[in-house]
Amino acid sequence: MAGRTQAALYAEIDHELSWSERELPQRERTKHVHSLHPYLGKFVPQVAESLLRRGFAPGALIYDPFAGSGTTLVEANVLGMDALGADVSAFNCMLMRVKTERHDLSRVSAGLELALAAPPLAAPPASEWLGTWYAPAALAELLGFRSAIQQAGSPEVLSVVLSRAARSARRVRHDDLDQPRMPVLEPYHCHKHKRTCRPVGHAQQFLRRYAADTVQRLAEFAGLRSRREVDVLHADARAARLPSGIDGIVTSPPYPGLIDYHEQHRYAYELLKLDDRRDLELGAATSGTSRRAVAEYCDGIVEVLGHTRGHLAPDARIAVVVNDSRDLYGEIARRSGLDLVQRTARHVNRRTGRRAGEFYEDVLWLRVSRRPAPRPSGRPRSPAPAA
Repeated sequence: MAGRTQAALYAEIDHELSWSERELPQRERTKHVHSLHPYLGKFVPQVAESLLRRGFAPGALIYDPFAGSGTTLVEANVLGMDALGADVSAFNCMLMRVKTERHDLSRVSAGLELALAAPPLAAPPASEWLGTWYAPAALAELLGFRSAIQQAGSPEVLSVVLSRAARSARRVRHDDLDQPRMPVLEPYHCHKHKRTCRPVGHAQQFLRRYAADTVQRLAEFAGLRSRREVDVLHADARAARLPSGIDGIVTSPPYPGLIDYHEQHRYAYELLKLDDRRDLELGAATSGTSRRAVAEYCDGIVEVLGHTRGHLAPDARIAVVVNDSRDLYGEIARRSGLDLVQRTARHVNRRTGRRAGEFYEDVLWLRVSRRPAPRPSGRPRSPAPAA
């Protein structure tokens, strides 16, 4: 989007997908289960909802190959559509299941009370990372809660509560929870609270707060959830086992070199011993933004879309929301056997964090091309785990 005047840029903006902070405050962007756990790069639910309403009817089967925290799946279900999501992150898949499954809330509440009553478990840290990022008392409280998860019932709900509390209980600045670089061991001036704060020493207050909040959010979504099916695949979308006749895709792919989607939830992987597949992550921050890294990113996206193409219904529609500042997706679409039908922009309101300046995303509508699909040209790679 560089080089265009503001007037020209605003002439291309989809105003129905662009909101001010006043029009769309954070409490709306994080309604019910959309805020069960913080997630960098989260798809704004109102964007997913609008695209689903524009392109699809109730009863459609919607697929998100980069499902992340499950925003598309949640919104598709509310609108009476079947939903399928794939992600290589075990944490993401667990979070999506907790958001979209039907829950016995009385059982969830009883399990949380049991886990909250568990005594702290003082033990040597299971890893150097845990010993570095947590005060001993905070880690003991987290481990005590964890020790009761399997016996309490609803283990994945309790695991999400544990993870959310673990995020807040780290030795980090209150104003730098997203991507802290090192533990904080001394008092510091906190931009969030406008005063001097001390590193967190306990986790119990977070466990209790998020336990109550989780039950409330699950109850809110239960009143909106339709009877349509939601399936989650812990799989590399380049090789996921998909059904035929998918009616459409609504997705927000990762950006090259911006976010490490496994590392942002490192505490969950350390505490819950989740399957770590970060070597399959597309666009990870660790890969950088060199020409080669961007080329590998494009190859990966092409593989995902090309693989998915063979499972789409003939009249399927594809909505992709991405900041395409490098103008990559026209060529990605062509190589995937898709036609780029429409490209508009949305103005992203300034959300959480301390990011300055304006930010825009592209909204791309694609469809299966009538042309023969080109042969894949990506680099050879090892077979990826499927569902």
